[in-house]
Formats: sequence, C-alpha cells, structure tokens
Amino acid sequence: MIDPENVIHPEDRDQTRPLSASWLAGAVAQALDEDLGSEPGRDVTTQATIAATDNVSGRIVMRTDGVLAGAPVIAEVLIQVAERLSLPRPSIQLHAEDGDALTAGTAVATIEGPGHVVLIAERTILNFLSRASGVATHTRLWVDVLDGTGTRVLDTRKTTPGLREIQKYAVRMGGGVNKRHGLFDCAMIKDNHIVAAGSITAAIEAVTRRFPEVPVQVEVESEEQAREAIAAGARFLMLDNMTADGMRALVAVVRGLEGEAGPVRLEATGGLTLATARTVAETGVDFMSVGALTHSSPIIDLALDLD
Repeated sequence: MIDPENVIHPEDRDQTRPLSASWLAGAVAQALDEDLGSEPGRDVTTQATIAATDNVSGRIVMRTDGVLAGAPVIAEVLIQVAERLSLPRPSIQLHAEDGDALTAGTAVATIEGPGHVVLIAERTILNFLSRASGVATHTRLWVDVLDGTGTRVLDTRKTTPGLREIQKYAVRMGGGVNKRHGLFDCAMIKDNHIVAAGSITAAIEAVTRRFPEVPVQVEVESEEQAREAIAAGARFLMLDNMTADGMRALVAVVRGLEGEAGPVRLEATGGLTLATARTVAETGVDFMSVGALTHSSPIIDLALDLD
C-alpha cells in the first residue's frame, strides 16, 4: 500500500530551483563542439576578418515580446569560448532576469571583450536563449489563462533530447510546474502498464513492492478505474482525454471519496488547448499537463547587436 505521507511527488518540489550548472557546462561544451569542431576548434570567418587583439561591445536584445529564460547560458558560453581560445573573458552586464516579461527592443545583457570570443559565442548563446525563452513565454500564456482558477499547468517528458533540463527550467521560469523529470523519479501507471500487470490494483502493488519510495500516479478513463486506483492507495490520478462534462462528474465522485481516502490530486491530460483551458480548470482539477509547452513552443527572437 502506498504511504502518501512518505513520498514526494515531482509537483511538490521547489519550482524556483536554478538551472543545473553541471548540465549547462556539458551542454555548452557539446554545442561548441558542434559549431567549432573538436577543441579548441575554429571559426574561419571571424578569425580571418577580425584581429585577435580587437575588442568589441554589444547588446543581446529582444526582437519580440517574451519571457526571458536561460540567462546563465550567456556567461557559460563566453567563458568556455575564451578558455578554448586562450583569450580574456568578456565582461557581462545583465539587464534582466529569467522570468521577466520583456518587450521588443529590451536589452537583456551588455557584453564587451575580444571580438573572437564574442562573435564565436553569439549563435550558441542565442540558440539556447531563444528556445528557452520560447518555452517560458508559451508557459506564461497558460499561467495567465488559468489565473484565479487554482489549477496549475504542468510540463511532460515530451522534450527535445538533450535539452530537457533547460526546457523544464524554462517552464518554471514561465510560472509552470515540472512533472517528473524522467522515468526514474515517479511511477506513472498508464494503459499499457495496466494491461501488462492485469489490473490497476496489480500495477500499483507491483510498483510499491519494487520501489516503495517512489510516488505513484495513475491514468484513469472512467469512474470505475478511479475508484479502483484510490482503493489501491493511489492519491494522484490523471484524467485522460475526457470531455469537460465527464471530467466534472468524475471530479465530483473523487471529491466525495476524500472524506475517507484523504486528499486526491487530479490532473487533466490529453487534447488540452489554451482555448479550452479555463473550462477544463473549472471542472475542479488541480493540474493540467501540456506536452506542447516543450514540444511546440515557438522560439523568441533575440539578437546580438554590436555597437
């Protein structure tokens, strides 16, 4: 049986935690290898047209409105490029913080230093910033639509391979909530697991027997499945691809069971859109998960403008 007091669901973790410094260092190193070739690498255009002793200054600027995410990338890329080329590190002055809603034309940072370092770092910085800021901006739209409902928007594992850390960080900067990071930190019992185990109860028992410390969440599609999951100890249910009316009815049933079972958190999942988000929230669910936050967010256009 699941002991709800001794497990921590991903949604309960600190949603203000910073971007992982170790992940960032590795991701930037890989990105620079892609751009420059093996260390120290080269930029044949910049290194041919600008003297190694020439300094430049410029600003990273928002080209469109958006929510900033990924600012730690700026320093990390510039530091790694300077080290590869054995050149001084540029100076950086940040004018905005991750999570800030900025208008087009706003300067995010001012950079001054060796032209080789600044121009070689440019595209790698902008690639990370534009994608992370796109996720944060998209997330903020959902947060704003849900404002006042008590329902929070969650991300999923539908991330770009290799970029999950920064995409989930960007969701947090947009005001959203991270669901599980991977397959290791939360058991999510879905239809195929139920078929393989033989029943919802058997699947829950199998997980709690093998991994008793792991939180368990169960995907349900009917009142019967919800009742079985709760009876087996589940206290987090995902209501999969239900109509608003069907969801509202099931929420009412589950809330009626809470007097005996204790609090049960409910998540709407599948087929959600901004246009229907508030209607779904008004059914009484605690969360809604949106894969599009990370798999379909348009980038935010940023640029480096030299003085």
